[in-house]
Amino acid sequence: MRQHVRAALVALAVLATGCGGCKEPQQEAPPVEAEAPEARPATPRRVGVKVPMPTGWTAQVAQDGSFQFGPSGHPVLRVDVRTGQGEALPSPEALVELMGKSFQGFERAVEQQEGGSDFSLVRVSLSSKLSDGGMGTQYPALFGARRVEDDLFLCATFPGVTADEVQLAAEACRGIEFQQPR
Repeated sequence: MRQHVRAALVALAVLATGCGGCKEPQQEAPPVEAEAPEARPATPRRVGVKVPMPTGWTAQVAQDGSFQFGPSGHPVLRVDVRTGQGEALPSPEALVELMGKSFQGFERAVEQQEGGSDFSLVRVSLSSKLSDGGMGTQYPALFGARRVEDDLFLCATFPGVTADEVQLAAEACRGIEFQQPR
């Protein structure tokens, strides 16, 4: 279990520091508005960020300024905003390389890599290498990035999520966009 906690901390640290070119000082992040299918209309406001979420998911801002999405009391997806760093969008291959460096004590199996001009997503299975030579419990994870105009959004799932939740998180990350003014 200690390896699982270590993996969680490493994953969050990797996401928090960002990718190679994403380490410049952060500017103030734009407001985030989560959109669920049953969402009530929000009050008119300036342009914000819209993250498409499955029914039953909620959004909250963490103390470190990241955004967390998932069913109430069960965060699934973490999103960090890098204002003005959209040009630093990493390729799926760069995300895989970063994971390789960050998860050296883990067996990694890349299940899916996809990318485009404005997003990169990598779904993997991670399991800790045990001291007796065996492998620990395998769990799914997602690492991704989405460019929206000049901003970069870094996405990662939390440990302990299911494969279905990883898929939902991938769709939410891929769908991040700016909300048009009302």
